[in-house]
Amino acid sequence: MKEELLSSLVGNGPAMQQVKKLIQQVAKTDATVLILGESGTGKEVVAQTLHSVSNRSNQAFIPINCGAIPGELLESELFGHEKGAFTGAITARKGRFEMAEKGSIFLDEIGDMPLPMQVKLLRVLQERIYERVGGNKSFECDVRVIAATHRNLEDNIADGTFREDLFYRLNVFPIEMPSLRERPEDIPDLFDFMFNKIQETGREIPKLSEKAMIALQHYSWPGNVRELGNLSERLSILFPGLSVEYDDLPVKYQIELPEDASLIRIDASQLTPGTAESGANAQAGQVSETEIVMESGLVDASDGALGDDGLSASGATPNLEDGLDLKSYLVEMEVQLIQKALVQTDGNVSQAAKLLQTNRTTLVEKIRKFNLN
Repeated sequence: MKEELLSSLVGNGPAMQQVKKLIQQVAKTDATVLILGESGTGKEVVAQTLHSVSNRSNQAFIPINCGAIPGELLESELFGHEKGAFTGAITARKGRFEMAEKGSIFLDEIGDMPLPMQVKLLRVLQERIYERVGGNKSFECDVRVIAATHRNLEDNIADGTFREDLFYRLNVFPIEMPSLRERPEDIPDLFDFMFNKIQETGREIPKLSEKAMIALQHYSWPGNVRELGNLSERLSILFPGLSVEYDDLPVKYQIELPEDASLIRIDASQLTPGTAESGANAQAGQVSETEIVMESGLVDASDGALGDDGLSASGATPNLEDGLDLKSYLVEMEVQLIQKALVQTDGNVSQAAKLLQTNRTTLVEKIRKFNLN
């Protein structure tokens, strides 16, 4: 049954297999989950799937977009209000937390939540108690909190638009949703899924030629799965029951291809389980700088040199007689190792993570942290 529920997450490549694995691991607990990823990658689908396979699946799943509701109304939306609490409050009203009791609440675009509201949300996460606007009765809160954002919250903390203490309350178990350009092997399955949904409405669907599909796999997809869904709808309208050739695609999708270009298929070797991580580091998807440097296999622990080219963080074995800032040295080595792995894998994050013997979520966080493109 859980496998059927996970099937709503379309794709069987290594990146999506990692997402599904993390969902299955955290679903057994009530831990707060923070879903990260670009707009259009399907973060709400991840949240819904997580709820569906959890012990709270028989209770409500209540979503709310924190960026779509004005700040002055957000408190009432989340916690409810009493009659007469403000102009227009002619009756008492339940908030989303109250509606989600015993179930899950999904706080989408949490990075857009105003600072004053962040303080109130932090109190609820800490004490599991809230009051309706205009009321003085406290309500206990038994709700699984799932949050999502396309923003880099650590950058928002640095510029003062997001509270650091709230970030750590939310970031108990991060799940990184990969962008579509990072999983081109899943694109045929996604088109099949979208076309099947259209066909279920009684409409005819097109068939993509091999060259058209190869071009679509090499496209960068800035709008991610949402953009792919829109293209599926457009092609179904233009070519019902017909074959779609490369030249039939909208111009921006007609990517110039090398002569030997072929369909990108799932590499079965990447689906084998990676090196198991221990304890809390494995659950939170985090490893230390020392672990990623020393366990990567690209570094010689005896002298700090990088694998086959002898490059070290400083270009030579450090002289300990002069003293050494170990943390800075390891960070510099780590950055160079990540850069080297990305170069060797032509920027494929999943393959680079395998080379470094860490999970993909951890590597994505490191790339963001060190601003590596």
